Amino acid sequence: MRPFDKPALSVDQQLELLKKRGLRIANEHKAMCLLEVVTLFRLSPYMRPFQETRPDHAFKPGSALKDIVEVYRFDSSLRSLVMEAIERVEVAVRAAINNHLSPRLGSSWITDPKSFHSSYAHGELLRPLRLKLADEARKLKRELTRNQRSGRSEHAIRQHMDNRARDNYFRFYGATYNDPELPPAWAMLEEMSLGTVSTLFRAIARSRDKKAIASRFKLPFEVLESWLHTLTFIRNCCAHHSRLWNRELPVRPALPKSWTIAKACQNQPQPSQRLYVVLTMLAYLTDLISPDAQWKARALKLLGDQDASRLKPMGFPNGWAAQEHWAEIHLG
Repeated sequence: MRPFDKPALSVDQQLELLKKRGLRIANEHKAMCLLEVVTLFRLSPYMRPFQETRPDHAFKPGSALKDIVEVYRFDSSLRSLVMEAIERVEVAVRAAINNHLSPRLGSSWITDPKSFHSSYAHGELLRPLRLKLADEARKLKRELTRNQRSGRSEHAIRQHMDNRARDNYFRFYGATYNDPELPPAWAMLEEMSLGTVSTLFRAIARSRDKKAIASRFKLPFEVLESWLHTLTFIRNCCAHHSRLWNRELPVRPALPKSWTIAKACQNQPQPSQRLYVVLTMLAYLTDLISPDAQWKARALKLLGDQDASRLKPMGFPNGWAAQEHWAEIHLG
């Protein structure tokens, strides 16, 4: 441990530092414009494969800023594509949970602790939902006060307030119903983050229910639990514009026993910790739940346009496009 002693650098100084370390820069004006909107700190993870493993961070001979920017832009496109797929999966998982449990347990099953394992922090699940309901009630009350002071007609105010309430279901529920305390399960599920849905699914009391929900995705429920955990981490990376390329996964997804992906990746380091596994999961899921979106075809196009050296750090095996869950494209 030592005190942090790195000085803040201006854009000019950042550019000079890159040049000093041996990075080839073809157009300094464009490089300056880049560093004004994308900091050196943000670019640094993309630079590591181009640098020597020495303390001075010198670049390998022939390394160019252009190559680093290409990887950065590829990663940006990859994040957008991955975020789209996870959104589809997230919506489908919420629907599967609701479609199975609400008809069986009733519209308020989420508020019943018996729906979950006794160790589940059920109160923590409901607390933000109650806070949201109260917050929306306050917002609607403030809006009504502003409208009453505006001098508008009672009919105009009533119509405006009705429209404002319907913009948000929690606002509408609180203004319309007094029992039960919280909205129905299908509305509450829509308010939950993927991480919350992931922990909720894991905590469902009966394995029989989890099996039924996971069957929508033709997966064992233990595998779906694992995937939701992993996809939560990946979604957070995308939402915060963090790097996906060359990233190791701290949350390793389980794979169905029938999948051959482990054999395809046997020459790759730690295949279950690389993004190739996640992309294969998303190719499988989007093919199943949203084939018309052609997500896999677009992923194949983006990935197929990349040099193999760019894909290898993500765990892609040789001939990956012919591997299971990539070879066939379902047209719906």
